[in-house]
Amino acid sequence: MAEEKEQDLETIMGLIVNGGNAKSSAFEAIAAAKKGDFETADAKLTEADNFLVEAHNSQTGMLTQEAQGNHAKVTLLTVHSQDHLMNAITFRDLAGEIVDLYKRLDGKDTK
Repeated sequence: MAEEKEQDLETIMGLIVNGGNAKSSAFEAIAAAKKGDFETADAKLTEADNFLVEAHNSQTGMLTQEAQGNHAKVTLLTVHSQDHLMNAITFRDLAGEIVDLYKRLDGKDTK
C-alpha cells in the first residue's frame, strides 16, 4: 500500500513537473520568436512537445491502471496535476500559433 501511494505520488509529480517544463519551454519559444530567433523558437517548441510526451506517458499509465480496475484515489493533488497538464497543452498550442504569427510578420511565412 505504501509503495502504491509512493508510485501514485511519483506519477502525479511527473505530470506537474513535465507540464510545468512544457509550459516554460513554450514561453521561451514565444520570447525567442519575438526576438526573431526562429531556430531557437522551433527548438523550444520541440522541447515542450517532448515534455508533454513524458507527461502523457505518465497519464496513460494512470488511465491503464484505472481501466484494469485499479482505481486511484482522487486527491486534490491528482486534480491539480491534471489541470496543470491541460493548461500546459493549451499554452503549447497557443505558443505554436504565436511563433507562426511572428514568422509571418518577419516575412518567414510558414504556410
